[in-house]
Amino acid sequence: MLNAPDPETHVYDSPPAHANADWTIDQDWKSYTAEEHETWDILYRRQKDMLPGRAAQAFLNGVDILNLSKPGIPDFKELNRILMDATGWQVVAVPGLVPDDVFFDHLANRRFVSGNFIRQRDQLDYLQEPDIFHDVFGHVPMLADQRFADYMAAYGRGGQRAIGFGTLKQLARLYWYTVEFGLIQEPEGLRIYGAGIVSSYGESVFALDDPSPNRLLFDLERVLRTEYRIDDYQQNYFVIPSLDELLRVTVETDFKPVYDKIADMSDIKIADIVLGDEVLTKGTQEYALSKSGEAVVV
Repeated sequence: MLNAPDPETHVYDSPPAHANADWTIDQDWKSYTAEEHETWDILYRRQKDMLPGRAAQAFLNGVDILNLSKPGIPDFKELNRILMDATGWQVVAVPGLVPDDVFFDHLANRRFVSGNFIRQRDQLDYLQEPDIFHDVFGHVPMLADQRFADYMAAYGRGGQRAIGFGTLKQLARLYWYTVEFGLIQEPEGLRIYGAGIVSSYGESVFALDDPSPNRLLFDLERVLRTEYRIDDYQQNYFVIPSLDELLRVTVETDFKPVYDKIADMSDIKIADIVLGDEVLTKGTQEYALSKSGEAVVV
């Protein structure tokens, strides 16, 4: 039977025929077309031009360290030589979304999984499955920062434990609200560092400037209980005070007692403000309310 990805989750149940046992594949950099390289350049230019003053300094430093200004889709062989020297990480290509245990094993061993395809020109602003621009431009610059690199490895180890605890839903929220859609407080003001924001032209503006979303000080228990939306801009953003603090919380916290503590607590709905929240911005939620249909929440 043909091994095809699940139509809802887009995850294969076993490695495709062209993949290795650990689900990695050859990036096959030489196969990219001129149009695909140009698509990367279009996406790169419009993000790079608008991110100074918006993106975290660690992200901007990473873009420079990894030489992402070089035209065309990055060659993982070249990228990994730099990244390994910086923080011991490498980027590995995979055929698509991979199972949780595979994902966590790669992270725990300082391997970041990336799709090797790039979006079509009519998908510049949205696509359902993350492509190489989201994965490499969005995620990898932060992995050049030792603190964030250590946080991601710790998250991978935590994911391996969460599988045994049956708490993947809760831990996924931590990834979502930090790695994908995190904000950080810097001396100059709020900045973005989450890959889902820095790789999105529209959300790079929305996350910082729009009055709609709540912006709340990061609290681990709060985040683990908070639903998120996967189909549009976020209604909540959590703000970390520093990368040092994010790493400290992750490394020093025994998550099992936290999971046990919140096990009988209800999930916190998107956009709710609850007792104990340190609210930096109470959003109007105007953007979400103006959208028709039900949000897809996790």
